[in-house]
Amino acid sequence: MSKSLGNGIDPLEIIDKYGADALRLTLITGNAPGNDMRFYNERVEASRNFANKIWNAARFIMMNMGDKNPAKPEASALEPVDRWILSKCNTLIKDVTDNMEKFELGVAVQKVYDFIWDEFCDWYIEMVKPRLYSETEEASKNAALWTLKKVLIDALKLLHPYMPFVTEEIFTNIQDEEESIMISKWPEYTEEYEFAAEEKEIETIKEAVRAIRNVRTGMNVAPSKKAKVFVVSTDAAIRDIFKDGEIYFKPLAYASEVEIRSDKTGIPEDAVSCVIPGANLYIPFAELVDLSQETERLAKEEERLKSEIARSNGMLNNERFVSKAPASKVAEEKEKLAKYEQMLDEVSKRLTQLKQMI
Repeated sequence: MSKSLGNGIDPLEIIDKYGADALRLTLITGNAPGNDMRFYNERVEASRNFANKIWNAARFIMMNMGDKNPAKPEASALEPVDRWILSKCNTLIKDVTDNMEKFELGVAVQKVYDFIWDEFCDWYIEMVKPRLYSETEEASKNAALWTLKKVLIDALKLLHPYMPFVTEEIFTNIQDEEESIMISKWPEYTEEYEFAAEEKEIETIKEAVRAIRNVRTGMNVAPSKKAKVFVVSTDAAIRDIFKDGEIYFKPLAYASEVEIRSDKTGIPEDAVSCVIPGANLYIPFAELVDLSQETERLAKEEERLKSEIARSNGMLNNERFVSKAPASKVAEEKEKLAKYEQMLDEVSKRLTQLKQMI
């Protein structure tokens, strides 16, 4: 902005249109000390949409809580998905606190933004809806509501320095224990909420949901069109993850039914497939899908995996990389290579089958 060019903005006009919180968030997000940034009204509008997202999430929680104040559940009452979001929030608290102590304000608020929008609103809230709406055990509902409330309050406290008005309004309405978010206790990292195993379980389910949604989107299949999903894995631990998580995997994957098995015996030959590490997913979509389109999609996936394998091999065959990179980085690259090779093998087999059917 420049006075001589006359291209400045009146912050009061922006605040009147989008709100002070939206303007504050826009000016700090994606910014770094010493760097110039371009100002767009569209960015402020996106920040306002974020405020609306938080507001709607809070309304959803308060509507389901009603007059009840959920009590802290026994550890055994927490479902894997509850432990996953508590663990994610716990890590967020540690990372954001560390960033703020280093004055990395833009980095800190971006992490809070991503957590609230993606992990909490788009995933966790959707995953607990079946428990809140169905006739599940009261202990399970209480655990879900307590987790929703605790995670939202912790996230609001992390967000408060950037968006003070909307966070204060929600905070004073959703709880009675503390008078104001401005003088409330800052969240602290605790080992009590470290659940690495549950994090891995839920991330596996999320990866499967994304894979199924990508396939459906690529084939222009409407979300209202449900279909049976077969989960095939030789790994008993992977099968258990999907058995335990069926209550939220089924609606998120638009599945009419989920069948988990160790081999693909009996699965229709024309079933559409997608591959995730450790498992294959099959959906009998043949009557909805052009087989030639599916062949084309798998061919592109095959090329992508070959490219990733070539990249990984190039790094691992580079003596400078192997000798100078941290051992953890080298091990991570080897793990990626093994994953890509396994996925390529499955994709290539499926592609051969489809070509024979056309």
